[in-house]
Amino acid sequence: MSQNLRVLVYGICLLFVFATPAFAADGGNGGIHFSGAIGAAITIVGAGWGIGRIGQAAVEAMARQPEVAGQIQTAMIIAAALIEGATFFALIVCMGSNANYSPFKI
Repeated sequence: MSQNLRVLVYGICLLFVFATPAFAADGGNGGIHFSGAIGAAITIVGAGWGIGRIGQAAVEAMARQPEVAGQIQTAMIIAAALIEGATFFALIVCMGSNANYSPFKI
């Protein structure tokens, strides 16, 4: 992991650690609710990274063995579709987790 990425990850973790008491200061009845948005962001980033790695590996394999490019491309498309399906499921779960959130209870 590069040093810049490591610093970014540590910074985000520190933001979450220090922001948690501030969000909980009102007893959890108000404030900002980020869990669904954070989950959706992590899901999209992970899916993009995974599909990018599949594409990279497929192009490298096609460059090494051009005679099996059709089979590699088919396998790549199937794997990318499976990742997309899991991504859509995770996004629906993230959006559904915010469905019952009520910031101001009367």
